[in-house]
Amino acid sequence: MAGFVAVAASGCASFSGTDPLPSWADGPARKAILDFVDDVTRDGSPNYVAPAQRIATFDNDGTLWVEQPMYTQFAFMIDQVKAAAPRNPQWADNPVYKALAANDLKGALAQGEKPLLELLIQANSGMSVEDYDKTVRQWFATARHPTLKRPYTETVYQPQLELMKYLRSKGFKTFIVSGGTMEVMRPWTQEIYGIPPEQVVGSSQGIVFDGRVLMRQPTMNFINDGPGKPVGIYMQIGQQPILAFGNSDGDLQMLQYTTSGSGRRLGLLVHHDDAEREFAYDRQSPFGKLDKALDEAPRRNWVVVSMKKDWKQIFPGKP
Repeated sequence: MAGFVAVAASGCASFSGTDPLPSWADGPARKAILDFVDDVTRDGSPNYVAPAQRIATFDNDGTLWVEQPMYTQFAFMIDQVKAAAPRNPQWADNPVYKALAANDLKGALAQGEKPLLELLIQANSGMSVEDYDKTVRQWFATARHPTLKRPYTETVYQPQLELMKYLRSKGFKTFIVSGGTMEVMRPWTQEIYGIPPEQVVGSSQGIVFDGRVLMRQPTMNFINDGPGKPVGIYMQIGQQPILAFGNSDGDLQMLQYTTSGSGRRLGLLVHHDDAEREFAYDRQSPFGKLDKALDEAPRRNWVVVSMKKDWKQIFPGKP
C-alpha cells in the first residue's frame, strides 16, 4: 500500500500553499469552479447553501483516474478470470474466455457485452467479501498500467485530488458515483481520494449471508451507470447533489439530475483531448464514450474541462 500513501500525500502537499487548485490553469473552467464554490458557501450570498446540503458527486473512471485502454476494474476482473480458469474447465470452449486468455479484449467484446459480463461475474464470485477485499488489495499492490507503466493508484488525476480537497475544506461532502463496483473501489478510496467507503456509490454483485460470512454470488444486484446513477444517489446518499463531475455519456443522467434542482448548481465534464500526456478520445471510444453529454453540455451550461488546456499537471509528481 506504499503507493496509496504516496499519492495521498501528494494531493495533500499540493494544497498546502495559498492556491487551492495549483494544477488548474487559469481559464473559464477554473473560474467557474471557484466562483461557484464562493457563491454557495459565502455568508450573505443569495445562493448560499447550508453545509448539510453541500453534496458533490464524482464519477470515477475517466473522471478521477485513467480508463484507457480499458476500465481498471476490467483489467482486475480479467486477471480473476485467468486465475479461476483451472477451477472451471468448462470455460475451455467459451469464446469469451479464449479471447481473454489470449489478451484479445477486442475479440472478447465482439462476443457481446452480456457474455463478457457473465464470465467476469462468475470469476469474481464464490468467495467471502473479506477474501475478495484481500484479493483487490493484493492486485492493486502489484498491478501496473499497461502503457503508463505505473501503479494504477498513481494514474489518478492531480487536479481532481486538489479539487476534492478544496471542496471538503469548504464544507462539501464528496462522493464517488461510479459504474464500477463498490467492492473494488472501497478498499482504497479513503487513502487515495480522501473518500471513505460509505461515500462510495457503485454497482454491486449479489451477496448473501450463509449464517457465518457474507458470500459473493454470480449475479448483479444493481448497475449504477447511466440512468442508474440518479437512482443510486437517491438510495445511498438521500440528497440531490449541487455539483456533479463526470466524463462520459454514462454520467449524463447524473449531471441532468444534479443541475435540474433549484438554486445554483454546477455540472462538469472532463474532455480527454490530451494524447501526449494521457489519451485523446470521445465520441467513438468503447470505454468512456462522450457523445450525447458533450452535445448537451452547452445547452445545460455544463463546464467542459479540457485536459489539455485546463490541467497544467495530469498525474501526481508528473506534469
